[in-house]
Amino acid sequence: MELLVDLHTHTITSGHAYSTITENAQAASRKGLKLMGMTDHGPSMPGAPHLYHFGNLSILPDEIFGVKLLPGVEANITNYEGELDMPIPYLAKLKLVLVGLHPICYPGGTGEQNTQAFIKAMENPYTDMMVHPGRPHFEMDLERIAYASALLNVPVEINNSSLSTIKEKSGALENCRFIARYMAKFKGPVILGSDAHFWDRVGEFGEALELVREAGISQHQILNTSPERVLDYLATRRKHRPLIDPLSPKSQLSIA
Repeated sequence: MELLVDLHTHTITSGHAYSTITENAQAASRKGLKLMGMTDHGPSMPGAPHLYHFGNLSILPDEIFGVKLLPGVEANITNYEGELDMPIPYLAKLKLVLVGLHPICYPGGTGEQNTQAFIKAMENPYTDMMVHPGRPHFEMDLERIAYASALLNVPVEINNSSLSTIKEKSGALENCRFIARYMAKFKGPVILGSDAHFWDRVGEFGEALELVREAGISQHQILNTSPERVLDYLATRRKHRPLIDPLSPKSQLSIA
């Protein structure tokens, strides 16, 4: 299976990553990637960029080293209602919105609370894709998450970083196996992400690919096989977003 897209990468702007967007794009080009997401962490993560960073992403070129860029964010779920840490006007302008749970940004709760927060974030029309549900920090009903993904047609990630650093993330392999099997069962859309925090990890999907094959996820489910599939999905997603009233107080928050 040829993977031509990496949608989950970080730059020095995230505060705990160590490469520039130019270095990441050059690495992507060397590995034959055609499309790359630049998804630095949302502002509730310590060391993450200010909102001004996300508001100024339009200055970036469309391509670097022949790799098309999708400037975006890895937004953080902040509460049990699934709210995100970026105002809607900012989310609406980004080309890619990944969403996930992180210990520093989310209070943690019961398995039911965590599952509801994850699914409510998935229901947000400004969310494009959900990332690393297999991380062991928060108990969740992974079967319900896979079912919701298929029902809502929102891709869920098989995160290569969760698998390649198992010693640091004990329990990730088992959780990732569960989510992969459930994604195969319900046939929802899937992305594979490197979650690269240094340029040499961009486009690295080895462990995730092995898990995909083991679980029986079909190639048809995986968006990374084609830049066109990713771009078509994102275009369709944006057609179904509500119109923003800039005077509404709700526009200053992320939709619950």
